[in-house]
Amino acid sequence: MLSWPLLVQPKCFNWVTLGTDQQIIGVSSANADHCCSTAMTTAPLLCLSLLLVTYLMGSLPTGYLAGKLLLGIDIRDHGSKSTGATNVFRTLGKPAAIAVLAIDIAKGAMAVALVQSIYANGWLPALPLGWQSWLTVGVAVAVVLGHSKSIFLNFSGGKSVATSLGVLFMLNIWLALGTLATFLAVISFTRIVSLSSIVAAIAVNGIALALQLPLPYLSFTLLAGIYVIVRHRSNIERILQGTEPKLGEKVSSLPERKGVA
Repeated sequence: MLSWPLLVQPKCFNWVTLGTDQQIIGVSSANADHCCSTAMTTAPLLCLSLLLVTYLMGSLPTGYLAGKLLLGIDIRDHGSKSTGATNVFRTLGKPAAIAVLAIDIAKGAMAVALVQSIYANGWLPALPLGWQSWLTVGVAVAVVLGHSKSIFLNFSGGKSVATSLGVLFMLNIWLALGTLATFLAVISFTRIVSLSSIVAAIAVNGIALALQLPLPYLSFTLLAGIYVIVRHRSNIERILQGTEPKLGEKVSSLPERKGVA
């Protein structure tokens, strides 16, 4: 019998469970070795394909497309010159902002759901079980980077707050709700979206630790939190200067790089 206790079962094997071991039955050693070799070759290609696909999902420039479709404008030339939902709200109105926000959140959620579905259906063979969470985090990072470094906008884009929230909802519902509650609490007092996002990016790490999430998820919250804060560096300067606009205020122009949300 050929034992394969640490790997996700390839489709070409028939498995039975005996105690804590999984063993292959009904397959000759030669056929099993060939199948395992093929699976081990295919798995890295599938992983790379997943990262590419989810990066492209994140790259969908929803705010930019909303400006083009609704008013025929490049939203990066208006308001805060951002592609995020806040500038969409100021420039295009509430319905457009809600649509952009919902799609950006959905991008993050769908990316993680995709890899979870692939694992659940056994479509990713011969990958160590312990790697599932790390691959999920890799996909999460890819979709977040895609949103902020869109290939369709010359590698510019948003700040990935909404997309990161979508990822959190798929990683752990309580993590997402706690982070969202933090954002809403801060914005209810300050009316400043950027400050609320920064505080939430810090708080998500404490919430993740309190929930005792696995190391891969803790790694994502740390990386995503730092990345969101770095993407807000121009906002931080304006907050310190007392010039950061509040939610609902019209903005004619801000000294911010084109394409940064």
